[in-house]
Amino acid sequence: MCILFIARHKHPQYPLIIAANRDEFYARPTLPADYWPDAPFLLGGKDLEANGTWMGVTREGRIAAITNVRSPNAVRSNAVSRGELVTHWLKSNTLENTPLTSDQYLDALKHSRNNYSGYNLVFGDAQSLCVYNNVNNSEHSIDKGVFGLSNADIITPWPKVTQGVSALNHYVAQHNTINTEDLFSLLRQEIKAEDEKLPDTGIGYEWEKALSSIFINIKEYGTRTSTIVLVDTNGELTFKERSFSEDGEITQTREFLFTI
Repeated sequence: MCILFIARHKHPQYPLIIAANRDEFYARPTLPADYWPDAPFLLGGKDLEANGTWMGVTREGRIAAITNVRSPNAVRSNAVSRGELVTHWLKSNTLENTPLTSDQYLDALKHSRNNYSGYNLVFGDAQSLCVYNNVNNSEHSIDKGVFGLSNADIITPWPKVTQGVSALNHYVAQHNTINTEDLFSLLRQEIKAEDEKLPDTGIGYEWEKALSSIFINIKEYGTRTSTIVLVDTNGELTFKERSFSEDGEITQTREFLFTI
């Protein structure tokens, strides 16, 4: 997952709205969102290279998503796959007699932070979410408001993050009902940042420019999936995933509904 936007308690019908894009090399093998055979309570896509996921939910309402931190200082040799951090949280309530709490998992993340290259992990449930950054060893609660997160920490205002936060904030304020197609359109924006506003993460101008839009489509790499998660006031969760080809064309859209 390379960018996500979260609206918490900003809409009267939907206390939680998440709109997210996963950017990845097209050659990396992936399964689309579904319930996992070995964990039928877990819903999400699957990275077949490392057997983790970038975003998922459970029938009990647990939620997790991860973004990579893009910085030369955030890369570690022999690092463990970051996708397992998502699945560890989603599966944690079945690994022990007592479900793992957010505080307990946060302690575990801090203890293991040097085993992974840089990441932001959003985790919690429909009622309470936080984000942990292992590079800064920092955590932030995601309370009421609209938040954006990409490949820096949650307080860094990258242009595409600011653009998406503003768009989602405006949308939820102006619409009594939420149309997932509108949220997919927000995630499809390909506006590049102005040169003077580009971040400098050590990858060079061409890549900084190419990766500065919400939706990415370049040779060999781009937005593979867009995902919408809605939780309404009755506890009904909607999970909708849209997949894209190497040309940026829609290949399929999958939708799942259940009550937490």
